[in-house]
Amino acid sequence: MDPGDTMSVPLLRKTPEIENARSHWQYRGGSRPAFATEPKQGQHSVWDFPRPPIIEDVPVTMTVRFKTQIIAETQRGRRVIETAGAPTYYFPPEDVFAPMTGGASRSVCEWKGLAESLSLPGAANAGWRYTDMFPEFQILHRWVAFYPSIVDCYLGGQRVSTQPGGYYGGWVSSDLVGPIKGEPGSSGW
Repeated sequence: MDPGDTMSVPLLRKTPEIENARSHWQYRGGSRPAFATEPKQGQHSVWDFPRPPIIEDVPVTMTVRFKTQIIAETQRGRRVIETAGAPTYYFPPEDVFAPMTGGASRSVCEWKGLAESLSLPGAANAGWRYTDMFPEFQILHRWVAFYPSIVDCYLGGQRVSTQPGGYYGGWVSSDLVGPIKGEPGSSGW
């Protein structure tokens, strides 16, 4: 999709419920809480990530494998970073090689929009994509993200682990320090 093509993107409006969800966060990346791990040289604290979240280009190849097959690979990936969470990584639809089917499971992110789950043959709910967007994130319309708990995800040559807690789809690389949203005791952040 051409980033300037906004006509085909279903846009959501901000409701009072969405505004409330956006405003309730205590930490917004301006300063680290006392319980945050101090990053060493070459590390990045998830507590330095901003809120509202932002989109960044990814400077390394992103690869996803299922069993022995490469199902997605790109050098044009993007990630969303936000305070306390591991980044979520998105693939342009044309760089996803495996057939993926939309599921009945849907969720709403107060920043990005309405997401639908995606399944691979043999791997239910392996990823997701946003089908209806808030304007600030429409550039990610129908881009695909994957759960490293279900498929093997790589940044460059490094296999990442899954964000704790089972709900979030963030990719935890070796350079991240937290604690990261989803860990025990993090529900109040």
